[in-house]
Amino acid sequence: MTDILRAARLSVAPMMDWTDRHCRHFHRQISVEALLYTEMVTAPAVIHGDRERLLGFDATERPVALQLGGSEPDELAEATRIAAGFGYDEINLNVGCPSDRVQSGCFGAVLMERPGLVADCVAAMIAASPVEVTVKCRIGVDEQVPEEVLPAFLETVSAAGVSRFAIHARKAWLKGLSPKENRDIPPLNYPLVAEMKRAFPHLHVSVNGGITSLDHAEAFLADGLDGVMIGRSAYHEPYEVLGEADARIFGAGPGPSRHEVVERMRPYIARHLEAGGKLHQITRHMLGLFHGQPGARAWRRILSERANAPGAGLDVIDAALAPLNDLAA
Repeated sequence: MTDILRAARLSVAPMMDWTDRHCRHFHRQISVEALLYTEMVTAPAVIHGDRERLLGFDATERPVALQLGGSEPDELAEATRIAAGFGYDEINLNVGCPSDRVQSGCFGAVLMERPGLVADCVAAMIAASPVEVTVKCRIGVDEQVPEEVLPAFLETVSAAGVSRFAIHARKAWLKGLSPKENRDIPPLNYPLVAEMKRAFPHLHVSVNGGITSLDHAEAFLADGLDGVMIGRSAYHEPYEVLGEADARIFGAGPGPSRHEVVERMRPYIARHLEAGGKLHQITRHMLGLFHGQPGARAWRRILSERANAPGAGLDVIDAALAPLNDLAA
């Protein structure tokens, strides 16, 4: 059985249009230990949509958590029941996404204003789930005072049965900032997240937002937080974040080299191509693998230019590796 609390010491954040199954498989070749999250999937989409496309994943991705979006307890319970059949290790409720389409559906960060409804949602999900239900939230929204609303939110939602929270250490401004601006402009308040761990020692608290390195992650863990969630840096510089994670964060053996990661990806890519998939659907997630290394620019350029071509195959990978191999010779 997956030790989900151990895995949650370091997780890769759920990111729309980024953390799809190909991205997760790639990240898993770098780190065996880290917890991986899906993109957010709405409860209505799970109930009425193409479930295999939305929820399907390879067992090699585990430990993996599904993030759901919604605000109707009955819908979320039904989506949780459906998702449980796919074998996820955790079901997470999104109470942090600030996008306009999320607000219009009354879920995501706007739910920070309705902790009672969040409690009803998670209670329904817990009743339907064989695995742990968790919450990812912000420290507040708009004119809320985080020092007041966040502890009240945690108290209300934890009373409904949630014991694990990932807290993005920024407010979300639902009026006046775009989703992109909400990732950068609101100031980070890491001390408040650390204070929540001290105020609620029985809760498992992970911090998210603006974390760019394992050094940064280790500092938070040393400060008493239970976990660290990294988003964009883990995506754009995957080896820098995940390459040493198993050794430094989990006390496991050393991870593979960058070239070994590419070799591990070859069978997966070949199966995807044989099934009618396109090379760029996978390689778009691999562009940052050689970040900071001699030849990285050529690797990115060749994959970006050639992986979209009709019939593109593993020969494109070989071509992108050639400048790296030449420089290493």
